[in-house]
Amino acid sequence: MIQAADRALKLLTSLILLYLSAALIGALIPGQTAPLATQVPEDAPDVTLHLLAGPIHYDFLLPLNAATRASMAPLTEHMPNIQNPRSEWLLIGWGAREFYTTTGGYSDLTAGAIWRSFTGDASVLRVDSVGSLDPTYELPSLTLSTGQYAQLLAAITDSFARDANGEVIVVPGAGFGPTDRFFEAKGRFDMIRTCNIWIGRMLRQANLRFGAWTPTPYAVTLSLKWHH
Repeated sequence: MIQAADRALKLLTSLILLYLSAALIGALIPGQTAPLATQVPEDAPDVTLHLLAGPIHYDFLLPLNAATRASMAPLTEHMPNIQNPRSEWLLIGWGAREFYTTTGGYSDLTAGAIWRSFTGDASVLRVDSVGSLDPTYELPSLTLSTGQYAQLLAAITDSFARDANGEVIVVPGAGFGPTDRFFEAKGRFDMIRTCNIWIGRMLRQANLRFGAWTPTPYAVTLSLKWHH
């Protein structure tokens, strides 16, 4: 039994190292980007967005400008603060439904939620609106042309699942606070298709050079530094 446990531990360690090595390579190799198709005036201003990192997860922080508010108008019924002038940023991220919606903090994690995040789960998008950002808090940022930002918004809004009437589907009762909500999303979450993979896919859809496979926060961080 001891030998079997030792072999199992070595196999698990090897798989983890293989996974992390693949993430490292995937962060450095650029993935295929979508062509820039959106036509905008040449003098249209650029747009700066931020990325917010957690221990295992990245979110977008999008400026709540006119384009963002218009694209997120379908959420307004459930999140009126999106249209509040005092709301300056939109936080949005994609993740596993059980893991994401039932854990206000990492101390709340259950074995079932962790297992489903490994083996496969339905996905959700968490959306929140926030006010001004602390200027002393350094966040990774990207500057996009107006056309690139329009494509990013289109890719993000296309990530929402819709009902038969084309409406977004809010997850009943879910949310960590009074202003955030969870919505049903397209696609399934697993260890190959993680929340951080979604970040990279959205950026490539916006015609931004980014790593082909970035399943971990470190892979996203490395890809940002390497390609931008």
